[in-house]
Amino acid sequence: MNHTRTGVMLGLALAFAAILGGWTGLLLALVLGGLGGVIGAHLDGRIDLRALSRAVRGQD
Repeated sequence: MNHTRTGVMLGLALAFAAILGGWTGLLLALVLGGLGGVIGAHLDGRIDLRALSRAVRGQD
């Protein structure tokens, strides 16, 4: 299993553990799942968050 899939599953598990049910729980699950996916994709080498950070700061 790659880091992206693991990150998404971990983010979703944390969201459901933090808040169960309701619209707030759904929103938190989506946010943490997305965050876990982005971090996992970075660890897999699919995206480079350091390059994105440099571009945002104007050092590109």
